[in-house]
Amino acid sequence: MRQKLFIARRLFGHREDAGRVSRPAITIAVCGVAVGLAIMILSVCIVLGFKDEIRNKVMGFGGQAQILNYESLYNSESFPVVVDETMLLRLSRVPGVVNVQRFCTKAGMLKTNDSFNGVMFHGVAEEYDTVFLAEHLVEGVLPQFRADTTGNQILISRIQASKLGLSVGDKVYTYFFNETARVRRFNVVGIYDTHLTDFDQNIVFTDLYVCRKLNGWESDQCSGAELLLADKTDDGINKVVKSLIGIVNRTTDHYGATYSATAITELYPGIFAWLSLLDTNVWVILVLMLGIGLFTMISGILIVILERTSFIAIMKSIGAPDSALRTIFLNFGAMLVGRGIIYGSLFGVGLALLQGYSGLVHLDPATYYVESVPIKIPWLLIGLLVLVTFLISVIVLIIPTMLVSRIHPAQVMRFE
Repeated sequence: MRQKLFIARRLFGHREDAGRVSRPAITIAVCGVAVGLAIMILSVCIVLGFKDEIRNKVMGFGGQAQILNYESLYNSESFPVVVDETMLLRLSRVPGVVNVQRFCTKAGMLKTNDSFNGVMFHGVAEEYDTVFLAEHLVEGVLPQFRADTTGNQILISRIQASKLGLSVGDKVYTYFFNETARVRRFNVVGIYDTHLTDFDQNIVFTDLYVCRKLNGWESDQCSGAELLLADKTDDGINKVVKSLIGIVNRTTDHYGATYSATAITELYPGIFAWLSLLDTNVWVILVLMLGIGLFTMISGILIVILERTSFIAIMKSIGAPDSALRTIFLNFGAMLVGRGIIYGSLFGVGLALLQGYSGLVHLDPATYYVESVPIKIPWLLIGLLVLVTFLISVIVLIIPTMLVSRIHPAQVMRFE
């Protein structure tokens, strides 16, 4: 085995082959593996980064799980349910739950002298985790969210501000329609921008107290509770929701409303189904790039074998078996694949790190929901991808090395 590896290394490092056809073919083969692997690594990093970015934004608007009135699941209208201190404490003790925050929604219409816009007010209280809103705040400050009083402050999106011509510090009249129209005047204290158009053009943040009063609900009622979880993966969310279902589902509050626990993925199935489809795109790219790399590598090894028929004939004439020669060229091919994988890994990870830290490549937020190409580097997955690419490439190279068995010393000597 050492002799075969030694011969393969000598062939691999031979410097007198500059005039051979195999030299550019080998270069192309190595480049094919390197470019293919780099594209595979970038594809995985970009798609995972994009999925994480969109998931986090959607979850920022509604948590990872919610406790709602059962009727709210099947109606566009929000129905009240009791979420008092006892319920908050009960939910916070569920394993995996990091924070429980009440919320209340109310449809309304922002109106200025020149324009109007229908929106959904999202009222929250003191326990609301403002990290998400602080990350996407572009102007002004966050409102002081309260449950027992109101400052008549609102946080609107950049899309709404642009459409209505509003700025931080402006006052805007809002109309609410039940049996009669009600008017309130709010102060715009901040503007946020998540680039998630479907949410940005509709959601306005304000006090829980405001929405509760506009709905005519009691002081312990609200639309439900948003739960922030430690594990934001699908498996982690489903595990906690299963526990919540066993605790609250089919129980009722003292007003007769039925509790129901649901995952955020069930509230917005279209968005999360779309994100799942991106996995198919990744698999297509992986298969195509791997196929291109294998094709160039097989072609390169075939050219190397055909150009070294004299070497093969001499080795056979001194008694070298076909299996030994196949092993030599297989080792040779493995060295080429290894070089291509090293170059491809460095190039792919390097570009991913550059984009991740610099945001060099920008996108249109209106189309892609992000300002720059998002990157997430899953080191374990990249290592597995590199290993699988190497193993598949080496296994496939067994096919061209079979050509060694068809080369006969007598025919080669006669030709020479």
